Amino acid sequence: MPNTDLTIDQRIRKEKARLSKFYKDMATEKKGIAVGLIERAAFMRVQCEDLEIDLNKNGWTEMFQQSDKVDPYTRARPEGQTYNTLNANYQKIIKQLDGMLPKTEPKKADDGMDDFIDGREDE
Repeated sequence: MPNTDLTIDQRIRKEKARLSKFYKDMATEKKGIAVGLIERAAFMRVQCEDLEIDLNKNGWTEMFQQSDKVDPYTRARPEGQTYNTLNANYQKIIKQLDGMLPKTEPKKADDGMDDFIDGREDE
């Protein structure tokens, strides 16, 4: 849940700082690209958080009536459509940022076999 005691700008700055930590050691030529993506991602995340609060409170649909002559009907709220678009774009940016990080080898689970073999070789 977002910290509603902070302004939107403060929350965006906080998110930019959080994301920037992952890219502080990045090569300078790539860092310029990452900075722009981080700024967009921070903005989108804060906006999505606010839209989530609105959607949880007011729902994804609403009753809508074109005129007095037409019966009202249920329609998707524009906030839900905006949220879906922002969230999809946020995920794309995060995936792009993730691809810029140096690859790390996953740690193999230690099943104890290496220690067992090493111990037998000493005998």
